[in-house]
Formats: sequence, C-alpha cells, structure tokens
Amino acid sequence: LMRPLQACRGRGVVVGTVTLCLAAGWALQTPGGVSLVVPQPNINATVAQNILLSVEYSCRGVATIEWKHVSSWGTTNIVEWRSGNYVNISTVYKDRVTTFENGSIQLLNVGMRDAGYYFVTVTEEYGTNAYGTIIVNVYEIIYEDLHFVAVLFAFLAAVSAILICFMWLCNKSLHLFQKKTTHKLTASTTEEIELETLEC
Repeated sequence: LMRPLQACRGRGVVVGTVTLCLAAGWALQTPGGVSLVVPQPNINATVAQNILLSVEYSCRGVATIEWKHVSSWGTTNIVEWRSGNYVNISTVYKDRVTTFENGSIQLLNVGMRDAGYYFVTVTEEYGTNAYGTIIVNVYEIIYEDLHFVAVLFAFLAAVSAILICFMWLCNKSLHLFQKKTTHKLTASTTEEIELETLEC
C-alpha cells in the first residue's frame, strides 16, 4: 500500500508543477502589455534631406500608433494608424510621410521648421500604452555658402587678372611713348646742332 501511495504523491507533484507552469504561461500570454524601443533618439539632418524616425514596438493585441511633433511653433499631429487598418495623415504632412508596420515613419524633404521633438504613442486595444521621443536637429546646408564664397573668389581673381593685364599694357604703352618722345627730342637736338654749325 505504501508504494502506490508514494507513486501517486510523486505524480501529484509533477502534475502540480506542470499545471503551475501552464498557468504562468497562460498568465503571460493574456492580453495586455506593449513594449517600444527607440534605437536612435537623436537625429541630425540637413535641409531637404529625408529622415527615418525609427521605432520598434511589440504587443499581443492590435495597436494604434500616433506621432506628434512639438517645436517652438507649436504641437502638430503628424499621423495616426491602427496596424492592419486605417492610416490618418495630417494635411500638413500629406505628401511627406511614409508609415511602416513596425511603427516607424519616414519624413521627406525636411526643413528648418521640422526641428524639434517627435513623440510616438503606441496604444494597445486593451488600454496599455508605450511612449517614445526622438529629437531632430535640422541644419542649413553649408555647401551653398561655400559655393558662393568659391564663386566670389573666382570672380575677384578674374577681375584682378584683368586689372594686372591692363596695367601691364598701360606700362608698355607708356614705355613706347617715352621712347618715341626721346627719339624725337634727340632728332630735333641733332638738327639744331647741324643748323648751328651751318650758320657758323
């Protein structure tokens, strides 16, 4: 009688452990819980560049993703969409935003007004939220300034070269004029001397 009872107890512990593990697994798989990762929280861009505001979310239910832009000009809703469902893009960003299934968005042709904070909110259908922030800095393209300086420098160099050539030509002309004047003077002096000797 003792052996079968011990075997039942051993089986009961195993069954209890398996049941506990299954219950824990079921509890972990119940709806609720969303996670969000922002791999690049700070982005530097230049004017007219396309930028990717990259995030990665995971949840058990259907999620709604919403992006907002906050800057010194105010707060603007960019886009809101439900995975596998609708996409609602703000009219300001209508032709400038591309959405991705992982929650990321691409912003096309950025300008100085696009600098600021970008907030993403992922809301699961059961009510849990996850938030992320990306800071975007937008800079003017300095190559245009360098191009202007290079063109200005080339223009000034060309003007300088023309002025130097003009001064060289003036100098040559002056030398030729002086030689002719000196030659005429010597010729007239010689004539005077000849006249004087003839008079004598």
